[in-house]
Amino acid sequence: MEYKNLTPMLTTKNINETIEFYCDVLGFNCINHDENLGWASLQSGKVNIMLNEPNEHVPFNGADINMSLYIYTNEVDALWEQVKDKAKVCYPIESFDYGMREFGIFDNNGYLLKFGWDTAMLEDKS
Repeated sequence: MEYKNLTPMLTTKNINETIEFYCDVLGFNCINHDENLGWASLQSGKVNIMLNEPNEHVPFNGADINMSLYIYTNEVDALWEQVKDKAKVCYPIESFDYGMREFGIFDNNGYLLKFGWDTAMLEDKS
């Protein structure tokens, strides 16, 4: 067996507001949105995220901030400049000893989103 990809599904009580955040702030595209199902699919490059509204099968009391989504981008500094004043910042952009240049923000639901790139890859671009 081989796993092909991973598409996180984030639960939100306000799917329209969440679509707006991911599209307007982060530059995702809404590929599909079914209001009757309370579901949407978002995409940016090779990154896919699904959204769903709470249902009777799984209790939902808000975002689980004990987890985060890590999204690699080759334009981490430009993205930081784009989003730093439009989202709640967890930590600002920084180059870390473990070889990543990254930052963290919270989406409109409280999910922690981390964006980064390998600093060796950044040096190769120069």
